[in-house]
Parts: sequence; structure tokens; C-alpha cells
Amino acid sequence: MTTRSGRVATKTIRFGVVGVGSLGRHHARILSSLDGATLVGIQDDDGDRAGAVSSEYDVPEFDDLDRLLGSVDALVVATPTSSHAAIAVAALEAGTHVFVEKPIASTLADADSILDAAARNGRIVQVGHVERFNGAVRAAREFLDRPLFIESHRLAPFVPRSTDVAVVLDLMIHDVDLVRSLVERPIESIAATGVPVITSMVDIANARLTFEGGAVANLTASRVSPDRMRKLRIFQRSGYLSLDLATGRGEFLRLRESLPALGGPADADPAVFEAGGNEALVERIPIEGDGAEPLLKELESFRDAVLGNQAPVVSGQDGRDALEVTLAIEKLIKTHVANTRTA
Repeated sequence: MTTRSGRVATKTIRFGVVGVGSLGRHHARILSSLDGATLVGIQDDDGDRAGAVSSEYDVPEFDDLDRLLGSVDALVVATPTSSHAAIAVAALEAGTHVFVEKPIASTLADADSILDAAARNGRIVQVGHVERFNGAVRAAREFLDRPLFIESHRLAPFVPRSTDVAVVLDLMIHDVDLVRSLVERPIESIAATGVPVITSMVDIANARLTFEGGAVANLTASRVSPDRMRKLRIFQRSGYLSLDLATGRGEFLRLRESLPALGGPADADPAVFEAGGNEALVERIPIEGDGAEPLLKELESFRDAVLGNQAPVVSGQDGRDALEVTLAIEKLIKTHVANTRTA
């Protein structure tokens, strides 16, 4: 059987999904028709929700996690974060590969329990940092050349979801993982600030990450903004990438190859600039994703990892590392908020 990604699947992986809320139901939708995969069943504590998804995708509903684990090779965990560790560890101990939505867990201790169970049982853990599979990000990777500065804005209107955690764990963690994968250097220092606006948790946050070698990332996340925005800007010596993660498109602006690198204004030929302006010096290269749904690409990669065709794109360790950085950001913000209230 040839898969959508062009690989030959040597077997069909039996999948289950635990938690079919707003995100889990999309996992069920994709797995119900994914090449090389069979959606064996779903499980959710909300019987009405489970019944609706079961009917929509013609998949059995399990009322017991252990029964589901006895029927599958791989499990998608899309439940609230506080339950990730218990479910993932149970699945791994049962010999099941696990895909767990981000964040991997609520605490580092819980994350470590997942990694330990995976190592003991020789099973794969992949974490759902879906922006790694964004079409614009995948298309931009060929132009990356040691980023020096990255700026991200992830803004959204308020919805009464995930308000039990700060916006850092809710939204910013996407960009923490993404910039770490782009820079590929250890983080040396973190600075952060944020404020609660609607909830008792921080609703708007900013963090500045400094990496070994000097690269800097400035991350802003908000869940109380009037409009949605998911943008990433990457500055490097070869040029500037601007990516719209919501549309899967962007552009790369770089010095035209016919011109020497400019050491300063004196190196620019005024006649060239006056004749064509910036366009005479800089070329714009459109960046277009392939239009594939990021969640589909993510589940294809997990399927291929389970089949042994590749390592997980976002490993359990990657998820743990992103959580560690995000918790450090959250701690810094809590300290800052407390200090400003007593000042």
C-alpha cells in the first residue's frame, strides 16, 4: 500500500483516541481515513460527546480505557493536560505507542514518568507540537541559515477554554518549541513578563530567549486580543523571512545574488538604488506551503515513526524540553506580577 506521503506502509496501525473534544475529534476525523491506519475506537468520559463522534465517523465507542488499550497499537491522548501522564503511562505499560497532545504534561515529574515508561517498554512517544508541520514552516526550512533573531506573535480572542492554565502553557508553548527547533542551540537565559486581564491566570505574556551563539527570540502570546494572529519573523545574515502561520504562506527577502553583501550605506551604488529602489537590491521569494492540513502531516509522521520508517519529528524529550522552558517562563512571570503588585 502506498501512503499519501509516498511511502509504502508495510502494515496497518490500529489507532485509538482518548478525548474527543475540540481537538480530539479532529484526530478521530483524520485517523478514520488515514492510509496505513485503522481507527479502532475512541473513549471519552463525556458520553454524549463520545457518542456523537462515534456516529459521525462510524467508529466504536469504548467505555473503558483498558479495553481500548487491548485493541490498539497506538493511542492519541487529547484529554486535558492534567490527565496526560496517567493515560500515557498506562498505554505505554500496555505496550502501546503514544501520541500525546501538547503540553506533554502539567509538570516535569509527570513528563519524566512518560519518558521513563516509554524507555522501559521500548515504545514511541510523539508530542503534538503541530506548528512544526505548518506548511509555511516546512517550506521555509530550505532558506534557514543560522537565525539571529526570531519574533513571534500568537494572538487570539478570549474563549472560556484552558483558562485553568496561563497563556504561556496554553499558547506560547507552540512557539517555544518552534523557535528551539529553528535555532537548534541551547537556551542561555530567559526574561519574561505578563499580566492577567480576564482570568486569574496570565492572559498576555512576553518572553525573550537568548541562545548559545547569540540568537534571540522574542515571543508574544495573548488570549484576550480582538483579532487572531499567528506570525513568525526570522532575521539572519542572508535575509529576512516573514511567515503567516494562519495561511501557511510567507516570503523571504534577501539581497540579490548579483550584488555584493553590503557592509554599510557607502557600499550601495546610489544609481542602482535610485533606479529601482529596494527592489533593485532585494528579491522577494514567495514561500508557499503545500496546502496539506498540519494535523494530517503530524499524524502521518507519527504513523511512519510507529512503522519504523523514521524517528518521531517531535520526540517525548522535545516535548519535555519545551515544557521545561515554558514552566520557567511562567515562574518568571508570576514573580514579576507579584513584585509589581507589592511595589
